[in-house]
Amino acid sequence: MNTVRTIVRADVMGYCMGVRRAVEAAEKALLDSPIRPVYTYGPLIHNPQALARLASAGVVITGEGGVPLPGDFAGATVVLRAHGIPPSERKELESRHAHIVDATCPRVLSSQKRAREYREKGYEVFLAGDRYHGEISGIAGYAPGCIVLETSADAERIEVSAKRAVLISQTTIHSSEYEAIAKTLSTKVGELVVLNTICPATLERQKALEELSTQVDGILVIGGKNSANTTRLFRMAESLCSGRAWHIEDERDIPAAAYDLGRIGLTAGASTPDEVIDAVEQALQNG
Repeated sequence: MNTVRTIVRADVMGYCMGVRRAVEAAEKALLDSPIRPVYTYGPLIHNPQALARLASAGVVITGEGGVPLPGDFAGATVVLRAHGIPPSERKELESRHAHIVDATCPRVLSSQKRAREYREKGYEVFLAGDRYHGEISGIAGYAPGCIVLETSADAERIEVSAKRAVLISQTTIHSSEYEAIAKTLSTKVGELVVLNTICPATLERQKALEELSTQVDGILVIGGKNSANTTRLFRMAESLCSGRAWHIEDERDIPAAAYDLGRIGLTAGASTPDEVIDAVEQALQNG
């Protein structure tokens, strides 16, 4: 393998505000809580390296994707994941005497609140995003009966009887996907309110990736394989780089072909820790 001659980082990459806030909340809970273990309800974020580090410090995932809920938390701390949870699940935790630390991203909290408000006003609520993603599941809990649309084709297939509706997006959806869903849905509803709930951090990373693609021969997209925003970045990188893009979780996944490029770009999803990005760059430099 040849040593990569030039490594270029995207101007914006890695941890977003909401993810960093959630990780810091778990770290603080480890320091503050006299009871072990400290729990997170569902995976705190979608990054295996970050979760492994927290696990080694004494954090246990419970509920979705983790160990069964204890019958009684007996005051133990439970940190709510950055993607949020439905209100029914929060009540369940409270009934089991958990000390709850809410690490839901503030932008997701806003989407939950607006979904509930529009539902109470009598609007049909539509959510645009990944049907089984934790964020969408959490928002859906605030608007019972809402309809999830993953693509514009989904919007084309449904029948809408409501005269008033609101469309709320997953914070990490690609803007072009959201626009296509909104355009199709608008032809079926007399009054459609389209809320701009895509996180600016998502748009910033996508824009930075576009700029990066003009400067390099190929791109490594770093982040968890179960991370929605990282997966979208990878799909975008594939289209921009004619197949010279790879989705890796850490330096062990770097493909041999990447070392043969003269200029290689690095970007990372919003749940990718700085140390993972640094390790990938170091591996490339060492060849």
